[in-house]
Amino acid sequence: MTPRNDKRKTVDAGKMQWQGRLVKAQQFLQAADDLRELYKDDASIADAAVTLYVHAGIAAADALCAISLGKYAQGENHQDSVRLLATVDSAASKSLETLLHMKTRAGYGYDPISNTKLLQAERAARAIVHKASTQ
Repeated sequence: MTPRNDKRKTVDAGKMQWQGRLVKAQQFLQAADDLRELYKDDASIADAAVTLYVHAGIAAADALCAISLGKYAQGENHQDSVRLLATVDSAASKSLETLLHMKTRAGYGYDPISNTKLLQAERAARAIVHKASTQ
């Protein structure tokens, strides 16, 4: 039996990468929160806020993997990040997967994200960023 060719791309990461990705995660989370506060109940910003929450989750996932594994996924397939993060924290991995399911619709779709999805994105991003911040 030949070994499976693992096409997942990872990059080595240390304290500098962990801190850098964590700062970006916190910035994206704060920007999404600020946007929602600025526009209060205006649903027209939901797509932009969800996109920021997605980026917060991706950056936080990278930070968690960097501090725990010394590497994080880098490549075109975000599912590689989900799988790698699952080796560190299954709940965080599920939160990242929730966010990634909204990424295309929020960033490239024509129909707006619902308020329910906006709240799901906020909770998922906040959970991953919190986890990464407490490492």
